[in-house]
Amino acid sequence: MIAELLTDTALPIILVGAMVGIASSAVGTFLVLRGNSMLTDAISHSIVFGIVIVWLLTKQQSGPVQLIGAALTGLLTVLLTEALANTKRVKQDAAIGLVFPALFSIGVLLLNVYANDVHIDTHTVLLGEIGFVWLDTIDLFGLPIPQALVSMSIMTLLNYAFIGLFYKELKLATFDPALAKTFGFMPTILFYVLLMLTSSTAVAAFDAVGAVLFIAFAIVPASAAYLLTDRLWMMFIIGALISIASSISGYYLAVYLNVSIGGMMAVMTGVFLILAFLLGPRYGLATQLLKRRRDRQSPVEPPVNL
Repeated sequence: MIAELLTDTALPIILVGAMVGIASSAVGTFLVLRGNSMLTDAISHSIVFGIVIVWLLTKQQSGPVQLIGAALTGLLTVLLTEALANTKRVKQDAAIGLVFPALFSIGVLLLNVYANDVHIDTHTVLLGEIGFVWLDTIDLFGLPIPQALVSMSIMTLLNYAFIGLFYKELKLATFDPALAKTFGFMPTILFYVLLMLTSSTAVAAFDAVGAVLFIAFAIVPASAAYLLTDRLWMMFIIGALISIASSISGYYLAVYLNVSIGGMMAVMTGVFLILAFLLGPRYGLATQLLKRRRDRQSPVEPPVNL
């Protein structure tokens, strides 16, 4: 029965999309809270440079070596960005806008010059094709499991294992880095490890969904969760639920409308963000308007003089 479900095209696609969303939103939550959301975009584009360099050195298009190369490239992106920002000549956002296009452009040029006949191209890296994940399978426990599902499941476990082991340290380093440093929690090192996991998650997601959907899953569910709760642990749950709902609704809407599956999944994350922005129980726009209307309609009792 399980084998029959896995051979169905719908379930593997939805599962891969959901796992990409769960893994990405986990690390994206801390980036959103730190105000570093655009680093996700920067890393996901600049690690094209790392992918090409690793291929030139090892001739490997995937595997642990690619993950390590991507993680190091993500760190290089952050280090170069901070180095530019620390000069006080450019702001943080401008530094990001200078670094990642440069690394991405170099990566694209290297692809065109040295890897033109290899199955590594900018279309695959940026857009991917989640609709074909069920074709690339490996035999696991006697079952044909999609390769992308295995790699994303591993990254999900790694991300949540890191968050679980260093939850208190990450929480304090996110909201009060100075206090975390005083307690000896090494917030800078924790942040760099988090960025390495972000880079590794991006590479694991490239073959299946591409950089665009990874960025959507890393930023949008976490941003929607931020509008719905003030508790960090609840943000992880809400982000995961939004990712799952976006994958399911995005797939069936894409099939119904005959459009890109990955694109529709990304659109659905935006739909859930809009709903959170409008209907959030505490910070929602509609909720705030209703609260103001009730305050205006309720009579104000005059103060009692004793």
